[in-house]
Amino acid sequence: MLRTTPTGGAARGTAGGDRLVSIGSVLSQLRDEFPDVTISKIRFLESEGLVEPQRTASGYRKFSPEDVERLAQVLRMQRDHYLPLKVIREQLDALARGERPAPRHPGAGDPYDPGAECDRPTAARVGRSELLAAAEVSEDELAVWESYGLITPAADGGYDAQSVTVAKLLAHMGRFGLEPRHLRAMKAAADREAGLVEQVVAPLRRHRNPQTRAHAEATTKELADLSVRLHAALVQTALGVRLC
Repeated sequence: MLRTTPTGGAARGTAGGDRLVSIGSVLSQLRDEFPDVTISKIRFLESEGLVEPQRTASGYRKFSPEDVERLAQVLRMQRDHYLPLKVIREQLDALARGERPAPRHPGAGDPYDPGAECDRPTAARVGRSELLAAAEVSEDELAVWESYGLITPAADGGYDAQSVTVAKLLAHMGRFGLEPRHLRAMKAAADREAGLVEQVVAPLRRHRNPQTRAHAEATTKELADLSVRLHAALVQTALGVRLC
């Protein structure tokens, strides 16, 4: 069970109790569940007050098991619910006080929809600052991706949940020297694949029977999954790569 202080910081073990570890060890522990986490991300969460590791006399960070668990909670809230860090801090503080955090509802003044379930018509939304923080990218990078059509904000200025994933992947590929202009072909191919799926499900969506329309959504999800798997297999075949 996570133990926190009233201010949201991780509680410390008693003398001779919990073993403290370095930030590199924390990274190793978290990467099984969060493969995209980085040391920079952990430091960023610390700078935002989400975790408060101890410091040695030399200034090195030392994390307790409670710190690691708290970081995992923060990362889950970002990944699963797309909550801004301010909201995550409020909810963890409420838990630390023994309270049950109030559910967040879209349209209550937040520029996002954190609780969108898969069967709800409104997709989860994050604001621009939340996307930048979650993907650990700069405003300039995001602006360039938008100029190439790789990421597109919604009419309300927010971004859907997949935009965070796209931003992370674009940033990661950029480290290999792949620039936005190189990735336009991938975007064009994705648009063509989406068009094929739409051709299949469009007649179902226009049907008067609600069950048929519901079947259209299920079919869309299944075809999207098959399309992604086929695309990955074709790329691996073209490159002669075996991943299993």
